Amino acid sequence: MAAPLSDPALSPQSPPAPAPQPPFKTIAVVGLGTMGTGITEVLAKAGREVIGIDVGEAQTAKALATLEAATARAVERGRLTAGERAAALGRVRTATDLGAAADADLVIEVAPESYEVKQQIFRELDGIVRPETILATGTNALSVTRLAADSARPERVLGLHFFNPAPAMRLVEVVSSVLTAPQAVAAVTDLAIELGKEPVAVGDRPGFVADGLLFGYLNQAAAMFEARYASREDIDAAMRLGCGLPMGPLALLDLIGVDTARTVLEAMYAESRDRLHAPAPILKHLSEAGLTGRKAGRGFYTYEAPGSGTVVPDASTPARDGVRSAGRPVRSVGVAGSGTMASGIAEVFAKAGYEVVLAARSEERAQAAKARIGKSLARSVDKGRLTAEAAAGILERVVPAGSYDALADVELAVEAIAEDLEVKRQLFATLDKVCKPGAVLATTTSSLPVVACARATSRPQDVIGMHFFNPAPAMKLVEVVRTVLTADDVHATVREVCADIGKHAVDCGDRAGFIVNALLFPYLNNAIKMVQEHYASLDDIDAAMRLGGGYPMGPFELLDVVGLDVSLAIEKVLHREFRDPGLAPAPLLEHLVAAGCLGRKTGRGFREYARR
Repeated sequence: MAAPLSDPALSPQSPPAPAPQPPFKTIAVVGLGTMGTGITEVLAKAGREVIGIDVGEAQTAKALATLEAATARAVERGRLTAGERAAALGRVRTATDLGAAADADLVIEVAPESYEVKQQIFRELDGIVRPETILATGTNALSVTRLAADSARPERVLGLHFFNPAPAMRLVEVVSSVLTAPQAVAAVTDLAIELGKEPVAVGDRPGFVADGLLFGYLNQAAAMFEARYASREDIDAAMRLGCGLPMGPLALLDLIGVDTARTVLEAMYAESRDRLHAPAPILKHLSEAGLTGRKAGRGFYTYEAPGSGTVVPDASTPARDGVRSAGRPVRSVGVAGSGTMASGIAEVFAKAGYEVVLAARSEERAQAAKARIGKSLARSVDKGRLTAEAAAGILERVVPAGSYDALADVELAVEAIAEDLEVKRQLFATLDKVCKPGAVLATTTSSLPVVACARATSRPQDVIGMHFFNPAPAMKLVEVVRTVLTADDVHATVREVCADIGKHAVDCGDRAGFIVNALLFPYLNNAIKMVQEHYASLDDIDAAMRLGGGYPMGPFELLDVVGLDVSLAIEKVLHREFRDPGLAPAPLLEHLVAAGCLGRKTGRGFREYARR
């Protein structure tokens, strides 16, 4: 149907509609440190007029120099044209007085993490900016509600938490208090999307989502190092190689700033009273000594110079040619078990040239495990990683056996059966009778006490933990777990074998969770608590940790892959060992397991999956 001529939208006399103006055309950034300068770059490249404000001209000059260098690199890498760079730099002006924010539509405050400093800024801005201007704080530790309540316009105050480096990190947490107007949240969320970011809406509590989960994990890593449970290098390597994280926790603490981490944790503990959030004493000691990380040139590690990321050796650096006991000779290896982990470990040893006896409780189980290795090798051939001849040679080195008696002549026997202590103890009693004197007996347990397996034998000095990660052929990490009874040459043997099969060995003591699970599962448990308390959604938490923390998977994606029953079992072991109320399994996890919702393997866990 034709539109009536009287329709003003189509009338020839109607003036053309004005071009829509971008929301927040002019934005002030207060605080031109690393984060403020990064946010300024993001805004300027997105076409906004930016007023960068800091107390001193030296800092504003430094920020402009940083912007010029960053945009020049972007041109070199083809991410900006020379014209776009010039236009972006032309949209930035700096000032040393808050009065320059008078014309801003949005002010983003990224001053130091201090209530006194931030409240002073907000009080001054109240008398400078227009009534409709939105005031955003970039805090990651302080209460947005407390800052808003001190403002004359609390409904227009919210949190806008970018992640460092702001130009590269996609996550932005939009934090509203009980006082924030929904229109302000919507406007800032739209801006974040236009900037190419992924906004996550969260409520006001210290750490919000990403840092709320991240800093608890970092704190536990600091406490683990302080207790001398493992070296800083082994803790960091374990989390990089075992979890696929871009940085280890102690290196990340140095990057963030030890003093900043302490501030965030103190704010979190003040609200939660959870001992897991109580800052580890070492954070206080380092902070008060001025050893705050990279910016100081020294923190958990020592750096080439203040601000440098290049680690240099110090008194705590392990000697590369450290003297170790000589290991025992290992020519043949036995693997006890028939599941995925057993077949994967057998494949690893066979690829490295070892003769492998793959022993199970029946011939059928052993043959099925060897067939699984054959399929794995065939996939490697299909992907061009192996030749057919090499795959055939590897498979020939695996001898299946339907009885553990077949392990009589191996120099290293690796147990890879169900994670049940009594079942493992029974197997070790069998290995004690079957294996020849001097053979090393290793358990692949991920959470059970290695010494309990050792005490099931008459030779506890020969027993050690070798915790491989799944899938064993792909994962580089092995946690080498000594008990108080393990002999030095047994430890040396396993270290030598790990190097020979291309794995990175990390040393740790015999306590629940070792390194990786002791740090990983409390983090996963805390994520469940966030959902249980209706603080944030599954999707937002997963997105926050992938985009803000650089995790390869969000916590709920990972829980469903690991299996909720497996996760619950590990949580229970950790809680039983450390007796910390904060480690008690989240009731939601227990309820899902009781309902048979175990993750991908059952088609439903925290999410639902299509049945194969």
